[in-house]
Amino acid sequence: MHDGCSGSFGNGEQIVNKLRQMGFSSYAMPIPIEIKCTSCETTFTMETMEDKCDSCGMTYGVTPCHATDPGSIQPAGINY
Repeated sequence: MHDGCSGSFGNGEQIVNKLRQMGFSSYAMPIPIEIKCTSCETTFTMETMEDKCDSCGMTYGVTPCHATDPGSIQPAGINY
């Protein structure tokens, strides 16, 4: 079931799974956001709702409703 913007997720894997299920993984971020990778500490620009760190492959996800909030971007795992 789709919860719209009121849905909550416990971790990054759940966010990425939902993005993939709904077909939003490759949607462009409204504003690309620079984030610091939680795994290797490299800074990279997240350009799509699901993106990976170029250095270590850590996968990140954010729902379209929260794509302008850097605090809502969650790591899902390396090469998830």
